Formats: sequence, structure tokens, C-alpha cells
Amino acid sequence: MIIGSKAKAQETNPAFADSIPTVIDSSYREDQFYFGLTFNFITDRPQFMDQNGFSAGLSGGFIRDIPFNKNRNIGIGVGLGLAFDSFGQNLFIGENENGETIFRNLSQDNIDYDSNRFSTFLVEAPIQFRWRTSTFSSYKFWRIYAGLKLGYIYHFRSVFRQNANVVKQSDVPELERFRLGTSFTFGYSTFNFQIYYSLNPFFDNAAVDGETFGVSTLRVGLMFYIL
Repeated sequence: MIIGSKAKAQETNPAFADSIPTVIDSSYREDQFYFGLTFNFITDRPQFMDQNGFSAGLSGGFIRDIPFNKNRNIGIGVGLGLAFDSFGQNLFIGENENGETIFRNLSQDNIDYDSNRFSTFLVEAPIQFRWRTSTFSSYKFWRIYAGLKLGYIYHFRSVFRQNANVVKQSDVPELERFRLGTSFTFGYSTFNFQIYYSLNPFFDNAAVDGETFGVSTLRVGLMFYIL
């Protein structure tokens, strides 16, 4: 009988359970890991330069959220990440016996080749102005993020393949390693559309047959945000 009385005393009172308030974090932040997939395009290119093959990119990192207002749906984001981009095109990059960079138009010279592309490996720091429809209790919302991306190319690689002949070039003084571009992201919940356009030229003082060029890059794709 004593044991039964204790068991009855420990039963939960439904009315009391219903009265427990839901705890809401009013100081929440949208600190997020991000992962991006893009198709890459070369813009502002010289007339002779064409893209070919598949050009794509990967990026990933973390962004710290800094809300401005009471509802915490407007703020800025500052992050750090890594990115890889590849571009298939007809610009050969090599060097002569003096170690000087050679740029050649593969189409004009009628050279048969299997593939020709250059790739970049970057450290990047996104800085975003952020607007979203998030609330204290909802993690699925519409977002619009716009801002800048600062980057540094820590490794560059150009690879030309022709049958058994492979030419690799990574030391290119004409390469602008510091990158600056605009970014725009919009979407809902995890899946978002993204676009990036570089503001500074990819090359400085590069020339083919006396024609100087710089080129810019455009990346269009998907961005995935994970809390």
C-alpha cells in the first residue's frame, strides 16, 4: 500500500505540464555553415578566347551572423571559407626558356588538344548584408543576402593535355591573386540561388599577339546553408 501511494504521488499532473511556457531564444543568430556549387563563366574576355568543356566550382565555409534589429532579421554576416574553381578554355599558358609567361591562342594556331583549363584554389571572406523572414521559433524562411567577397588565390594551375604531352603551369606573375567580387544570394531554407561577379581583372599585363586582356569571372549556382 505504501509503494502504491508513492507511485500515485509521482504521476504528472497534465494541467501543470500544460502550464509550462515554451522557452524561446530571443538572442538567436543565424550562424551558418555554407556549401556552394556553381557553373563558371569567363566574361570581358578577348575576342579570340572561348570557353569549352565543363567549368564548375565548389565552395564552403562558415559565416558569423550579426543581427542589427530587435527582430534579428536584418544584419550582416562575416565569414571565412575555401573555394575551388575550374575554367575550360582555349588560352594556353606556359613559359619560355627565360621563365617568362607565354599566352597563346590555341584556336588560331590550329593546335589539336584533348583539354586545356586553369584552376584556382582560394581562401575567401564573404561580407554580407542580410535580410530574412526568420522568427525566434522558425528555422525555415526566405532570405536575401548581398555583399562582397574578398579572396586570395593561394594556388593556381593551368593544365594543357595533348595525347601524351602534358604542360602544367602554376607560376604566373600576371595573375591577380587578390580577388574582389560582388555576391547575391536568395532563396528559402536550405536551398538558395547564388551569383558572383568579379570586380577586378583576372590577369594584369597579359597579352596574346600584342592584344592585352584581363578577363573577369562569373559564377552562377546553388548555395546550401546549414545551421
